[in-house]
Amino acid sequence: GWFGFNGGSALSAGANAAFACMATQIAAATAAVTWTLWDIKEFGKASVLGTCTASIAGLATITPMAGFIGPKGAFLGGIAAGIICRFFSTTVKEYFGYDDALDVFGVHGVGGFLGTIMLGILCHPVLGGFNDVPMLKQTIVQVYAAVATAVYTAVASYACLLVTEKITDGLRVPPEAEASMLGLDEYSHKESAYSPMK
Repeated sequence: GWFGFNGGSALSAGANAAFACMATQIAAATAAVTWTLWDIKEFGKASVLGTCTASIAGLATITPMAGFIGPKGAFLGGIAAGIICRFFSTTVKEYFGYDDALDVFGVHGVGGFLGTIMLGILCHPVLGGFNDVPMLKQTIVQVYAAVATAVYTAVASYACLLVTEKITDGLRVPPEAEASMLGLDEYSHKESAYSPMK
């Protein structure tokens, strides 16, 4: 899917699509290795969940820049994704205690933001990129775009939450539903989503 998305952004089956796919593969693999090495350093063993999450972090980070960077930029982007997304998905989430079971913010949000900003640097020909705009000028544009998108997303999400809260009489299920061992499928819908394994 991600290869179709990133490679397909070239709107042709040529060199641009090939470079985008190659960058996608390199960043995902590099992020997975980086995150996994950090897991081994910190916990003494690799985590399958960590490695899988890391590859998604690499994919989310490379998406804004896949068509504009070369292998060197993809490698550097993957390293940054493995380090920074892991930090947000573990340390920052734990410190603030926010509910992000699938690490959507730490992986997709932070990774996309990081990739958008890094594009200004990694797209420069010095790093094998395909953009001849001065690095600082492009980076300023990228920072502006990333911050504007983050602000818009936060405001729009908050507005959607307010509307949802009004429609549904609250954003959380009742406390007894959270305390129930039945799960929300049984509590809210009186049905089981999964058959018990025997």
